[in-house]
Amino acid sequence: MASSSKRKEESHLLNGSVKQSTWSKAFCSNAVWEEKDEFLDVIYWLRQIIAVILGVIWGVAPLKGFLGIAIFCVINAGVLYVYFSSFQQIDEEEYGGTWELTKEGFMTSFALFLVVWIIFYTALHFD
Repeated sequence: MASSSKRKEESHLLNGSVKQSTWSKAFCSNAVWEEKDEFLDVIYWLRQIIAVILGVIWGVAPLKGFLGIAIFCVINAGVLYVYFSSFQQIDEEEYGGTWELTKEGFMTSFALFLVVWIIFYTALHFD
């Protein structure tokens, strides 16, 4: 009970309006991001989710080699680019440009993708 009342207190701003959670803003088009880091966190975690999903798919469908890596890079960068430029329609220059947003969290998502891909591929396709 204490945690639900604490959440209610946190969800109200000083002026009486209700504050949206970060994830509800992430899935609303043209959301207003008060803090720069909040939007960058969303970009980071969306990349991690994409990495796990694609790693599982690549491991189940026995995709191998450079083709798998190249397709992951294109999908990962492309989905996030469409997300922040078309869906959220943010000003890229406010975040350091398109390149800064495109590479935000890319290497950690790439490493996670490789680990998941290798684990699923090895578990399903090696005796």
